[in-house]
Amino acid sequence: MAANVVRAFRGSAGSALLAVGMTLAFIPAFAVPPSSAATAPVALGTAADFSVLGASTVTNTGPTVISTNLGLSPGTSVTGFPPGAVGGTIHAADATAAQAQADQIAAYNDAAGRTPTTTLAGDIGGTTLTPGVYGSTSSLGITGTLTLNGQGDPNAVFIIQMGSTLTTATASTVNLTNGAQACNVFWQVGSSATLGTGSTFKGTILALTSITVTTGVSITGRTLAHNGAVTLDTNAIDGTTCEPGSLSISTPSARSLGSGTADTTITNTLGEVTVDDTRGTGPSDWIATVTSTDFTEPGAPHIPPSAMTYRPGAPISGTGDGLFTPGTTGTLSSTPRTAYSHTAGTGTNHLTWNPTLSIAIPFTAPGGTYTGTVTHSVA
Repeated sequence: MAANVVRAFRGSAGSALLAVGMTLAFIPAFAVPPSSAATAPVALGTAADFSVLGASTVTNTGPTVISTNLGLSPGTSVTGFPPGAVGGTIHAADATAAQAQADQIAAYNDAAGRTPTTTLAGDIGGTTLTPGVYGSTSSLGITGTLTLNGQGDPNAVFIIQMGSTLTTATASTVNLTNGAQACNVFWQVGSSATLGTGSTFKGTILALTSITVTTGVSITGRTLAHNGAVTLDTNAIDGTTCEPGSLSISTPSARSLGSGTADTTITNTLGEVTVDDTRGTGPSDWIATVTSTDFTEPGAPHIPPSAMTYRPGAPISGTGDGLFTPGTTGTLSSTPRTAYSHTAGTGTNHLTWNPTLSIAIPFTAPGGTYTGTVTHSVA
């Protein structure tokens, strides 16, 4: 994925003065250690293809809408469709449902086997959780709003374990903020789950026994029950998938570098520039390149890119793992040159720096306002 940032730069000049605005570069080489070990998502296998998966029965009342598949195994009784509608296929006591159940219990065991870093108890409504593994030896409830804050990372994973039941109150809400995605939220329930009337729920429920979804509940995620029934009543269940992350560059606004007379050099920093890579948990290599046009003033000789020296700046902040390596200090041109690269890293990473541009004003340059364009790409 490439991101291009292009800005035209303007400034003012007196007697052969020059002002140039913002540009983009990357930083000196440094290794950024992981700020913390990221939590891996729970692998659902073929169970990810199901919005609803039960063991004994699946029973529905009213016009429930299920976005993907509905499954049942080893039971055979699926009732209430219609009036309920299934966007995918109903698999009852077939090989597909049996495999999904096998994958679901593997996922349950994975989630239950994670080591919690924070202990929860009682009602967790009105609180905010950040990514990680949370554990309760007993039941959990949600009254009001529970907020899951992804801290800007769309790959942030939340695993909430409980030894017994999960119960949400009427009109309660699980709210996702700052990049958190329902596909990365997993509720490992040691017995049964009951979602209260009119509540809004996010994430995949992995219940050892049964799941009861009462009237008017909306779910972005999945209801997967291993040993018991799934009971529905006029619900909307969207078995969501993760949206891919992105690789992007953000830059400061165009600004003047200052002014100077003919046959002198203007040098200034260019403002903070950031690369954000949220593409996932796999390899996260990228290369940023930079080019420049001439800087021009009507009726005056052009100042070519070769008169501009591009210097990587020291890092201001960085997160993620791997090696961030700068291009060498040198002049710009219309041909892309490496500004900075990231190698040997995995998952989300972020880098902010403040580069410097020096422009040698030709002795032939008359006074005026010189404008140029610097283009930056990352891929």
